[in-house]
Amino acid sequence: MSEQNSSSTNNVIPCSECQAGHMHREYIAYYTWLGDELITVPDFPAWVCDICGRCEYDENALTRLTLLLSPNAGKNLTAGLKVHKKENIKSKLQRPSRPD
Repeated sequence: MSEQNSSSTNNVIPCSECQAGHMHREYIAYYTWLGDELITVPDFPAWVCDICGRCEYDENALTRLTLLLSPNAGKNLTAGLKVHKKENIKSKLQRPSRPD
């Protein structure tokens, strides 16, 4: 029983806004602008105060989302693979010349 209580207290932090409430982990909609596009992410992890309603999005989830929405996401890896693939294809397609 004490293990359950200790695990549930780890998921509650004091509210920095009202100092009376506790921040609980919830899953809410997250909205952000990416250029001229509105991006909506349902069920995004956040901490919400049970008294004043203050909402703080989970830092780990924000970091991961930022990496996914980055304009450079995947470019370095894919560009490197394409170059290597083309070089390999060219080297395989070239036949040695025959002596005349």
